[in-house]
Amino acid sequence: MTNSFGEFSRAKMFLVIGSNMTEAHPVAATFLKNAVMDGAKLIVVDPRAHALTRFADLHVPIRVGSDIAFMNGVMNVLIKEDLYDKEFVKTRTVNFEELKQTVLACEPEAMAVICGIEPGVIVKAARMLAAVKPVMLCYTLGITEHTCGRNNVVSTANLQMLLGNMGMECGGVNPLRGQNNVQGACDMGALPNVYPGYQQVINEESRKKFGTFWDVGNLPDKNGLMIPQMMDGLVDKSVRGFYIFGENLANTEPDIRKVEHELASAEFLVVQDIFLNETTRFADVVLPAAAWSENDGTFTNSERRVSRVRTASVPPGKAMPNWWIFREIAKRMGQTWESVSAQEIWDNEISVLAPALGGIKYHRIEGDGLQWPCPTVEHPGTPVLHQKIFTSGKGSFTPVTWTPPAEVPDDAYPFVLSTGRRLYHYHTRTQTGRCEGLNDLLSEETADISLGDAQRLGVADGERVVVRSRRGRVEVKARVTEEVPKGMVWMAFHFREGNANWLTNPAFDPFTLTAEYKACAVSLEKA
Repeated sequence: MTNSFGEFSRAKMFLVIGSNMTEAHPVAATFLKNAVMDGAKLIVVDPRAHALTRFADLHVPIRVGSDIAFMNGVMNVLIKEDLYDKEFVKTRTVNFEELKQTVLACEPEAMAVICGIEPGVIVKAARMLAAVKPVMLCYTLGITEHTCGRNNVVSTANLQMLLGNMGMECGGVNPLRGQNNVQGACDMGALPNVYPGYQQVINEESRKKFGTFWDVGNLPDKNGLMIPQMMDGLVDKSVRGFYIFGENLANTEPDIRKVEHELASAEFLVVQDIFLNETTRFADVVLPAAAWSENDGTFTNSERRVSRVRTASVPPGKAMPNWWIFREIAKRMGQTWESVSAQEIWDNEISVLAPALGGIKYHRIEGDGLQWPCPTVEHPGTPVLHQKIFTSGKGSFTPVTWTPPAEVPDDAYPFVLSTGRRLYHYHTRTQTGRCEGLNDLLSEETADISLGDAQRLGVADGERVVVRSRRGRVEVKARVTEEVPKGMVWMAFHFREGNANWLTNPAFDPFTLTAEYKACAVSLEKA
């Protein structure tokens, strides 16, 4: 997030696009709903009429995967009607003429056809956004989990810069992270192209700094592999060993049958996790890790706030903290790592090597934590990014054009399947599936379908249906609801038997290699 949750209560307006906050981010959604009830305006752009739309001044029910068309149409209106922030664009940005050339070709009438809405809705949204300043834009995985996910994100940044909503309180582009500590994992370098603090692997100075500190002379000068490339490598043997840390890939990756084949093909597979799960079935070695409440360390949330985590209970059996497991493996490989606690790792290594985290020390985050960038121990942290300059100086408009999903409905598979999360369970239920109360509230997966489709197929609420894609089939109960538009099926991936990922398409964004979980073609029939 460029901004902070504390600003929600003071915000004048929100644009929420591709985010079912009430179920995927209920705490953030509470902040937002409180702000709306105190007078803030709200536009929700989402194919489904989920619970947050009941608070909205305007719900824009675009088709799955048409986000760029909608945003380009909005920017077309802003420029044509002279509603954009000309001073911000002039002084704080570059490449405006390139953006203008692209979006002026995106007339609301043409974009509305792609989005499946009336052109007037695009015009109304643009005028509403221009009438209030600033506007906070929030998005979640409904933006990123597409083959055009990177371009979707770029488009949100284009829109907010055009409106002049960047670098100020109650504005910005605010991705609500998909699960706990995703932000922290990225900050620590759990990506194939950066070291901790987003320092580039391909940068010679970065390699030299980390190599010297770690006493390693041959750090790779090329970016590593992303998950789909690793999985493919298990089959063709270009990847021989695979270490999975805190990830239930056998349930979370698209096309589960393909994933299971890849995991079964691994020459040597290690899984480090807190419970046995669908992925540990394929492991040669399982390393039992301590859970969050059994650890001492830090989490970093969506607003870049680094906070302490303190041990509440002793790890059971042979379970150990993750850092200890990594340290012991390194020891058996002939390396001696000096740090013997999470605090030492942070204070003596992370904050020393990552400039953006340099001022964050354990003694400074005893209370409410600090938001990076925080370069010195005197620095108070940074609640709002890009206040005076952007990372590269001026904000660069990057024009993008709409592209359809990799797989669209046809005669054989006439419905579009989109996936997400439900309120009562978390991810693949590795943790929440062991809680009887939550299982009582939600004990199985459903296929959410529209009233019209249910009537046409002769399906009553609670009756069993078969959902098929080119990759597999699942049989689940139908949940007939007004939330879902005609022609759409919506499912989650919390339950093994009714897991949407038996059906989802292993098509990936070419830049990020994020899978297109939000769109694939399926058929639907009464069981």
